Amino acid sequence: MRVIAGTLKGRPLKAVPGSGTRPTTDKVKESIFNILGPYFEGGMGLDLFAGSGGLGVEALSRGLEKVIFVDKDSKALHTIKANLKECDLVDRSEVYRNDANRALKAIVKREIAFDYIFLDPPYKQKKLEELVTFIDGHNLLNENGFVMCEYSSDSIPSNVIGRLHKVREEAYGIIGISIYTYQK
Repeated sequence: MRVIAGTLKGRPLKAVPGSGTRPTTDKVKESIFNILGPYFEGGMGLDLFAGSGGLGVEALSRGLEKVIFVDKDSKALHTIKANLKECDLVDRSEVYRNDANRALKAIVKREIAFDYIFLDPPYKQKKLEELVTFIDGHNLLNENGFVMCEYSSDSIPSNVIGRLHKVREEAYGIIGISIYTYQK
């Protein structure tokens, strides 16, 4: 794993030890950011189910000002912190050990809204639509923001979830990607 583009292009990233976390492949990561950006002029991101933190680190490398990383696995948290330290991104990030639902509720209390939200839950959980509904219902996404969902290509989420509309869908073998935003 590595950073694909931006100020940290080519920087290697550590993977979470063991088989409990499935990192987003470089090919899929590059495709996601070619759709979303590919570069950003500031903004705030949320990397939920962050794993190694690869998506959030990539977003920071491409110009986001700050990213909040959330994962409930202690090995993942250790890996995220190591990657952020190695990339000198500690001051542009927050890292929390929490389950996704509790993390989102805590974010609501802080009254934070994001420009980019990356959702890559374990495929077997099939929680994407529930999470996107919560994000929409609690105004956690800025008006011009995007939610990126990664999932097993055999369980494609709906075209419309709450007020969010799917603007792009791609498949890479067993991996599916959908991008949501507010209808203009």
